Amino acid sequence: MHILLYVPDNHVSRNFGPQLWPFILKERTPAGHRVTIIDGNARRLSVAEIVQFVRDEGVDLVGMGFMTRMARTAYQVAAAVRAETSARVVLGGPHVTAVPDEPLGRTGLARVADTVVIGEADDIWPEIVADASRGALADTYGPDGHGVKPTLEVYKAVDWESVDLGLFDLMRFAPNPLRRVFTAMGIPFQKIYVIPVESGRGCPYACEFCSVTGFFGRDLRFRSNESVIAELLSLKRVAARDRALVSVFFVDDNFAINRIRLKSLLREMIARDACVPWTGQISVNLLDDEELVELIHRSGGHFIFMGLESVDPVSLKSAHKAFNKPADYARILERMARYDIYAITSFIVGLDGDRPGTAARLEAEIAKWPPVLPVFGLLTPYPATPLYDKLKASGRLLRPTHWLESGSFKATFQPEGFTTESFEAEMREAWTRTYRPRTFARTQRWLVERGKGMDPQITYLVSRLLFRGIYFQTASPWAWVRLLGANLPTIASVVARALFRVGPRREPGAAAPTSGVPGSKSTSESDSAAA
Repeated sequence: MHILLYVPDNHVSRNFGPQLWPFILKERTPAGHRVTIIDGNARRLSVAEIVQFVRDEGVDLVGMGFMTRMARTAYQVAAAVRAETSARVVLGGPHVTAVPDEPLGRTGLARVADTVVIGEADDIWPEIVADASRGALADTYGPDGHGVKPTLEVYKAVDWESVDLGLFDLMRFAPNPLRRVFTAMGIPFQKIYVIPVESGRGCPYACEFCSVTGFFGRDLRFRSNESVIAELLSLKRVAARDRALVSVFFVDDNFAINRIRLKSLLREMIARDACVPWTGQISVNLLDDEELVELIHRSGGHFIFMGLESVDPVSLKSAHKAFNKPADYARILERMARYDIYAITSFIVGLDGDRPGTAARLEAEIAKWPPVLPVFGLLTPYPATPLYDKLKASGRLLRPTHWLESGSFKATFQPEGFTTESFEAEMREAWTRTYRPRTFARTQRWLVERGKGMDPQITYLVSRLLFRGIYFQTASPWAWVRLLGANLPTIASVVARALFRVGPRREPGAAAPTSGVPGSKSTSESDSAAA
């Protein structure tokens, strides 16, 4: 059979790289079948183009896994493939696991899937392929309780050395003028691959808005250190072969949920020269551990994604995330910055407890911290989460099946402290405030005043330009021109320092100078300039 594994376009932003799950399933596909992977967030195709591909390439089976924000696109593609080709369609992932009857046409929606998979598909995928080969697909795979969870003790890693990594290359986003700037700054790489790697699954926390617990479960499962190290060493060979910078994104929902285990893995990475630049997702409370932070630095960790969600303890308590302590944020972030580790900080607007002015309060707090890459989203009730059930019971859901409708960054329920219009406006203001040019300049100035070297300065410059594109689209050349022009003084100063290597240098972990502390008048001035 010819199998197409397709990741639906999320219609919000371009991902920085393809998702991991299709590559995992490809490794688990029995021999004798051809597998093609298309990630709609890295390579956008229309529904008609996908149908044409299925028809022209003789695809027999289409598999799609997706989260709730991708459901509308997934259903459109699935319906068109079933209507216009002979290929069968298998749907799975967190959304389908939450509402398995929906794509089977049992809730009033027209049937869009031949088969659904409840829970993780790793171990059951070969059976699905075998059944499809003989024309005997069942409606549902995975027993009640979301199926048996893969142990991960025996893990078939992706053979990255045989994968075309073009869509993992961040440099594909950079226009030629920006590439020339990078070359002038001494960046020696023409390719920058960001590769997803998982080391474990599961999360014991019970944040009411999160769908992770419902899909991966609360029990923790980990790959062996040896398995992870072997994959990292393979990626280092890819870097040498392609003359590329290879960076790893550990996609575990909470990479440090078992700190003893993570420290063991990081020590082994260091001992076996398996270190690569990496990013991971870690709860802020678990980073209040200097030994762990030092190991993150020594093993190549540069950025940590952390769900701070709010700077208001009342709002955090309402979301069952009271283990986040806003009073500790600055101290933990300062310690990380001493080791040249910076945070991608995620915030949710609209938690019970939030009120108008949330964006301004977030900006004021962020200005007191080391540089962070903030991202903002509206609180969204995903099906089968405690939040969804709570809002449904209280009659606050405005669009109970919001995933079937168009529109991103739109209110789906009646927030407690806002009108729906002010709710959406608050999030837009948060993005605008924290990514306007003067804020950009302040964060780069912080790095210089703390004696940071050029590597952190350049890394943060490039990362901030890319992260701004999550909300403010910069896909067109003209959008890049406007963005670079608005931030030209800051970019020019970084380029000048890179060319002439001016400015103080300091070893990671050393005490920072006391001048220019964030939050002082010189570094926390308000800014009214437009982004």
